Amino acid sequence: MIAHLKGRLDSTGIDHAVIDVGGVGYLIGASSRTLAAIGPVGEAATLFTEMLVSEDSIRLVGFATAGERDWFRLLTGVQGVGARVALAILSALEPGELARAVGAQDKAMVARANGVGPKLAERIVRELKDKVGAIPLGPAAIGQAAPVGASADAVSALLNLGFRPADATAAVAAADEELGGAASLDALVRLALRKAAK
Repeated sequence: MIAHLKGRLDSTGIDHAVIDVGGVGYLIGASSRTLAAIGPVGEAATLFTEMLVSEDSIRLVGFATAGERDWFRLLTGVQGVGARVALAILSALEPGELARAVGAQDKAMVARANGVGPKLAERIVRELKDKVGAIPLGPAAIGQAAPVGASADAVSALLNLGFRPADATAAVAAADEELGGAASLDALVRLALRKAAK
């Protein structure tokens, strides 16, 4: 399993990038949001990856953040959602918007993505509600920006430890508020774990 790639961005296309890692070019499918975030051709780039293996192919899909990769995994777990549709959804909605759409059962928001009809959008929000958990009607639901930088990585770390997204987001937000914007990832995760355990 390839978890991430770190190298030089060799080229990009409409739905993919090529990352040169030690002279080997890896073709990686990606959402338009990820392609916009990885930087200019010729510069250093890091992508979190998911390897898709089928009978006739092995493909890599890349993401600018671990949180986006986690959403890809959740989306492709829904019947009828393949990699192409999941990437279309992640191109249309950032992870924070997707979390709010699922928490509010807003199928119209999910249906904004190319290739997602009303029935599939309804299935996505219904099936993911239990996995994502109800999103509290606080600042995040009203439209506060999704966590970025160290905060987003800290939320991802808590999700990987098994915390529900709503709990992880709330704990990291409380830790970030207490520590201030310049806190390191390590400090954020430690304090967020203490807050989540209360």
